[in-house]
Amino acid sequence: MTPLPGPSRRQVLAVAAAAATAPLVGAAPAQAHRQTRPKTYDLTVLGTSDTHGNVYNWDYYRDAEYDDSAHNDVGVAKLASLVKQIRAERRGRATLVLDAGDTIQGTSLATYYAKQEPITETGETHPMARAMNILDYDAVTLGNHEFNYGLPLLDKWIKQLGFPALAANAVNERTGKPAFTPYLIKKVSLGFGAPTLRVGILGLTNPGSAIWDRGHVEGRLRFEDMVATAAKWVPVMRQRGADIVLVSAHGGDSGTSSYGPELPNENPCAMIAEQVPGIDAILFGHAHAEVVERFVTNTRTGERVLMSEPSKWGQRLTRMDFTLERERNRWRITGKRATMLNSNTVPEDPKVLAAVRRQHGKTVAYVNQVVATSAVELSAAGSRYQDTPILDYINKVQTDTVTAALSGGEYADLPVLSIAAPFSRTAVFPAGDVRIKDVAGLYIYDNTLEAVLVSGAELRAYLEYSAKYFRTLSPGAPVDPAQLNDPSVPDYNYDTISGVDYDIDISRPVGQRITRLTHPGGAVVADTDQFVIAVNNYRRSGGGNFPGIVKPQIYNEQQEIRQLLIDWAQAKGSIDPADFFQPNWRLVREGVPVF
Repeated sequence: MTPLPGPSRRQVLAVAAAAATAPLVGAAPAQAHRQTRPKTYDLTVLGTSDTHGNVYNWDYYRDAEYDDSAHNDVGVAKLASLVKQIRAERRGRATLVLDAGDTIQGTSLATYYAKQEPITETGETHPMARAMNILDYDAVTLGNHEFNYGLPLLDKWIKQLGFPALAANAVNERTGKPAFTPYLIKKVSLGFGAPTLRVGILGLTNPGSAIWDRGHVEGRLRFEDMVATAAKWVPVMRQRGADIVLVSAHGGDSGTSSYGPELPNENPCAMIAEQVPGIDAILFGHAHAEVVERFVTNTRTGERVLMSEPSKWGQRLTRMDFTLERERNRWRITGKRATMLNSNTVPEDPKVLAAVRRQHGKTVAYVNQVVATSAVELSAAGSRYQDTPILDYINKVQTDTVTAALSGGEYADLPVLSIAAPFSRTAVFPAGDVRIKDVAGLYIYDNTLEAVLVSGAELRAYLEYSAKYFRTLSPGAPVDPAQLNDPSVPDYNYDTISGVDYDIDISRPVGQRITRLTHPGGAVVADTDQFVIAVNNYRRSGGGNFPGIVKPQIYNEQQEIRQLLIDWAQAKGSIDPADFFQPNWRLVREGVPVF
């Protein structure tokens, strides 16, 4: 809301002259007029989220400046320039900067300082701490990916920050108390002799961490419902003097969960706005969506809660502007709105670049190490709808690792299957030298390898669930590979399986699509058949809510899959599809292959 314009200098002089000559009885109306036009003040809150280890505007998988079809830029260095620009425009007026989480995972830079030279061993300051401290945030909320590397590394990173890290709903399992700082009340000067504004900032992390990082948090942390946690802490913040309350939440606004109903809702931010009174605005993340401005009406108060989500990786910066008035010794918000800034409109901040330059250079050198030579180019471009050698490379390594580990044991005679998902549509192993960046570009997550037992019936149910990724396409209808998948199912929640042969009939309804499921020799898989299946920890822990896979592991040596892929390539010295490519699945319509 735009503040009402104040009187001009000429108007002020005219009023003063009139007051000097008017009788005393005329003073009362003038005083009443001034009371109807209270002074307005303003507060700006800037928000980032899901920066995912991006400092430089750099794509480590391509070893080149980041670019996409929309010409987005990425990185905290870009965000710092936007923030600096806004602070300069506002000339020191009240401006807060918040982040809604997922900060220390997602690039080779972040992985290097968690795995190759972990800050817990070297004592070095994490690159995301260096960058964010220069940007000078007021608070950051912990996202689910903050827990990927274990609690010791997370605690070390938090200690390196020059501002609080918030997560009110992450509770110490032993004590029942908040494991991290739940909220912050920030005293803000609005200038012009105004009383101090006390801004309450509540941080909420994602309950899905209980599944996705079970190995790191089980028995140590409990993740409580985000809505209930907000309902608990907002009144406390108000009682302790918060004039306005902001929520910084790592959860989307869709009201849905990828893991089913067994945990609190994964994306409840609209529910928080609707159900919890006393909240003025919510900065949210996790869904990687660009939500410029959304208002949700609270059902108990009728107040409209402002919401905004700034996309991902530092591509966008949320700006929330609040207009305030002082009324009866209390602050009142009279207007609020949100806009979105694009980081491709500014250069990178030189101070941020300088602070992380050595770490960036070390990471670039690392990812450019050659690990093997590929006989031909291998691309993941069609891996969502065709069996491709590059995904079979993942399955080969996972199968070999689990088979070797179980050799000589009670499961040694069971067939070993393997699960792989098309994480990246742009991953390529070039013909010739294959580097660490190429392998990292194929397997972009920090997953570890596990294995469980499944029956034939469970295997079929798993494949049926995975096949919901595809739209239904009748026989004879034109086929556009770009339109084959249901956009509500992300690529990482579509799994292909090696070790059995199967058809997916996309002309049939979801749940009835696996029309052929056989052993490699052609025998039909029976419901009672037993298999070992190699799977990543995310899926085995319940990520994606796949059936029949959340069960005790028979293999779990905490080996990172990306590193296993690198090690296998280095040991072999060459990557040749003849060593691992076994086409075993296809899309069909009434038995006729789609491709």
